[in-house]
Amino acid sequence: ILKSMAQTESPILLIGETGTGKEIFAHAVHLASSRRDGPFVAINVAAMPENLLESELFGYEEGAFTGAKKGGRPGLFLFLDEVEGMSMAMQVKLLRVLQEREIMRVGGNQIINVSVRIVAATNESLEERVENGSFRRDLYYRLSTLPVLIPPLREREGDIQLLLEHFRRCAGGEFSLSTEVRQLLFRYSWPGNIRGLQN
Repeated sequence: ILKSMAQTESPILLIGETGTGKEIFAHAVHLASSRRDGPFVAINVAAMPENLLESELFGYEEGAFTGAKKGGRPGLFLFLDEVEGMSMAMQVKLLRVLQEREIMRVGGNQIINVSVRIVAATNESLEERVENGSFRRDLYYRLSTLPVLIPPLREREGDIQLLLEHFRRCAGGEFSLSTEVRQLLFRYSWPGNIRGLQN
C-alpha cells in the first residue's frame, strides 16, 4: 500500500502505537518515491521548541537569530513525527505550506515557493484532538489525504519470529528459543511493540 502511495505527491499520515515502526515506514516511502535522491529529514514535532521547529521546517535568513549559519539555510522536511504535539501557531504555518506551497523563512520578508512531500505520524487519535479543539480540522484533512494504520505487534503474531531472526542477525548473536519461551513471546501483549521486542 505504501509503495503505491509513495508514487503520489499527496501527504501520508501514519497512525500507530509507539514502537510500531512509523519512522521506518516513512523511510520506505521516501526510498520508493521520486524524491529518493533528496534529503530525508525526521523531526519529532512534540519534542522540539516551537521557535527551533519553525527554523527547522521553514529555514531562516542569515542573522535571523544568534547562531544562524552564514547565508541562512533552506527549510527541509519530510517526516513529522508526533504531529499531534504541534502548537496551533505552527499548525497554521504548516497548513499554508500544504495549501499554497509557500513558506516565509524565519527573519525573512519574501514568500518562497516550495516543492515538498510530507509524511506525518501520530500515536494518538487526531480525530479526538480535532473534536476537543487542540488540532485544526482543516490541517487534519490535509495531512490525512492518505492515512495508513500500522497495526500493533500483538496483532502481527507472524512477524515476531521474523523480527527476532532479523534482530539476532543484526546483533551478531547466536541463540535458539525453547518451545515454552516461543509460546510466551506469542502470548505477550507487546505494549512497546517492535521497539520493545528489540530491546
